[in-house]
Amino acid sequence: MSEVKVRDARPEDFPQWRALYRGYADFYKVNQTEQSAALVWSWVNDPGHEVNALVAETADGRLAGLAHYRAFARPLSATTGCFLDDLFVAPDHRGSGAAALLLERLSVIAAERGWSVVRWITADDNHRARSKYDQMATRTMWVTYDMPPAF
Repeated sequence: MSEVKVRDARPEDFPQWRALYRGYADFYKVNQTEQSAALVWSWVNDPGHEVNALVAETADGRLAGLAHYRAFARPLSATTGCFLDDLFVAPDHRGSGAAALLLERLSVIAAERGWSVVRWITADDNHRARSKYDQMATRTMWVTYDMPPAF
């Protein structure tokens, strides 16, 4: 595999980012419209928006993976944490170290910004990813719930 480096996403990354993000949505069986993807991309490129993006790039300029993250308040501990919303590595780059590099970069960003934790969720059946996560982080006891807003 090519050497992989992690950097902030740039506006010119859109076509490759979009292909990766489509792969991520497909993996989780989420119907993602072009409009919703364009909105997320606009967030990533808006310095005033909370969503940030990292990409893993190979030596030949191909994007191998992405990570979307944002700060979140932790009132109980009176700290700010980092929430990793999305992490995806293209199937042909799995095993390249891209996922570990993305997570390591987030850990460094958290330290630089004084954040108290890097937190994320994943599907229970995402065994390959969970294997990597178990090497790099501590699984918590928390159970996640989703409740729709009242309409």
